[in-house]
Amino acid sequence: MDAFIFHNPTRFVFGPEAELQTGEQVRKLGIGKVLLVYGQGSVVRSGLLARVKASLDATGIQHCELGGVLPNPLSNLVYQGIEQARREQVDAVMGIGGGSAIDTAKAIALGTRYNGDFWDFYMAKAQPADALPVITVLTIAAAGSESSNSSVITHEKSLLKRGCRTDFNRPRLSLMNPTLTYGLPNNQKANGVSDMMAHIFERYFTNSKDVTLSDELCEGTLRTIIAAGPKALAEGDNYAAHTDLMWSGTLAHNDTLSPGRQQDWSCHGISHAVSAHFGAAHGAVLAVLFPHWMQHQLSHDVARFSRFAVQVMGVDAKTGDEKSRAEAGIRALRDFFNSLGLPSTLGEFNVQEKDLERLADDAPYTAEGTIGFFRPLRREDVLAIYREAL
Repeated sequence: MDAFIFHNPTRFVFGPEAELQTGEQVRKLGIGKVLLVYGQGSVVRSGLLARVKASLDATGIQHCELGGVLPNPLSNLVYQGIEQARREQVDAVMGIGGGSAIDTAKAIALGTRYNGDFWDFYMAKAQPADALPVITVLTIAAAGSESSNSSVITHEKSLLKRGCRTDFNRPRLSLMNPTLTYGLPNNQKANGVSDMMAHIFERYFTNSKDVTLSDELCEGTLRTIIAAGPKALAEGDNYAAHTDLMWSGTLAHNDTLSPGRQQDWSCHGISHAVSAHFGAAHGAVLAVLFPHWMQHQLSHDVARFSRFAVQVMGVDAKTGDEKSRAEAGIRALRDFFNSLGLPSTLGEFNVQEKDLERLADDAPYTAEGTIGFFRPLRREDVLAIYREAL
């Protein structure tokens, strides 16, 4: 196990009608005015926004609002939100919705107290030194943004999709009501399953040694997601399944599973270019790319992929040799994603061979020209994975 520092300050309020505690919980933080950030209207139509505002009003907390966040959130609304937060002199930013609304709220919170362009943080040109507190009311089990240190935004002009990781991004408070996810379309639930599994994969496939405890935690969480996902799609009001998914999504990305492990993030890195250029859902892109990433990386640590196959995907430990078990596990993962109705090729997002060079160019390479740490990918690896997935 590697040395680590782990700090997660998020207070969770979890259960039915958790959103009705918004005002009381925000008041405990000493916050007097919040900017409410949300998407394209579902929180309005469902009555959630009204319930949150009523709860804030009941405790005397002022609020203003900014709607219109898109899936794969764009920089233009972040700039607008920063201006509004400064003008309204808010004390905190609240994301109401899924990962897109919350990531936008985080970016606004970072930019409001920065005397420069918030995009500097996402291009690693500067490091945050301060930020407004972030609060979330979660409506989708997927991104884990309700407790993570990350935020991902696409710049509207360049179409570069980049992430910023800082502890300033960790919400101070997250209100989580699993019943809010009941009415989601099945494709959104499936995308969420893929997304949270991918967050665990980026931690599970590691070069760190002697990580038995966190291996078991990762595997157990993955098995829980695999069991709960189909139930949540088939039974829209299955509380146990939706609860398991919502809390698994949080654990998958708030670093509970990470201490002492080197993380990778190469597959996420190459997925962002596809989402940015083709407007594809993040979880759907990951469902396509991760099995191909695994096959491409298999030779780096056959034993780890074999363990994944047996401990997570249920491959018989007595079947063949390590490599054959590993390959069976990758096939089983692809079959699982397909059973949820997720896509299996980049062509399903209208990606063509002629697009691959541009996508590979936009991947977030380091100064050394690589992405990730498990077995760092170079541009030729990225192109190979894209081609295998086409």
